[in-house]
Amino acid sequence: MTPVLELQHVNASYGAFRSLFDVTISVAPGEAVAIVGANGAGKTTIARVASGLVQPAAGVVLVDGNDMTGAPAFEFARAGVAHAPEGRSVFSTLTVEENLSLSIRRIRGRKGVRSGLDVAFELFPQLAERRSQLAGTLSGGEQRMLALARVMVDRPQVLIADELSLGLAPLIVEHTYNSLAALRQAGTALLVVEQHVSHALALCDRVVVLDHGSITWSGPTIDVGDRLQAFLYVNADTG
Repeated sequence: MTPVLELQHVNASYGAFRSLFDVTISVAPGEAVAIVGANGAGKTTIARVASGLVQPAAGVVLVDGNDMTGAPAFEFARAGVAHAPEGRSVFSTLTVEENLSLSIRRIRGRKGVRSGLDVAFELFPQLAERRSQLAGTLSGGEQRMLALARVMVDRPQVLIADELSLGLAPLIVEHTYNSLAALRQAGTALLVVEQHVSHALALCDRVVVLDHGSITWSGPTIDVGDRLQAFLYVNADTG
């Protein structure tokens, strides 16, 4: 089966700083893969390379078997790769509905806005209650939901979710991961980048453990066992 997303022997750098070393990762259709590791391990760089935001210094990036190495981010998006980056990427002076409508219209056209909004509000009912509220006045968790809804609404072929739990209350994190599970059930493959790993492990089939830009272990979630125990202990108070 051809992976929907694949990185082969990827190296990446920010200027003189080398951040990834010979990284190979694949995501099969409908599969959920977690990338875990401490701060600075290179998790976000993998997410950016996989969505075209960072060009690899060496290696190959494939989407559905097609070589996308060096392609701009918008071509990755057209190929079905959606990226939900860490932080709150919303238009603060627009309402919740306006934020969603802009994204939906770009993908579905004007006629698809209404059905797209229905999908977004089904995924995140809390946003429906705030549809006329300015995005900049939402809580941090609600802004994170809105940023995620903007990329989830069209059910992409693969969603790259980067540090979704960062700075969010446990209840919001749980709801966000429930939405990811629903998206996966609808057929979207997931590449989940996380520092706080408990939710990612519950959602994903496979785990990739990253340390200082290199993969130290990769395998089924059920086999991860003691390999993450020290990491889980260190992050138990937040994740």
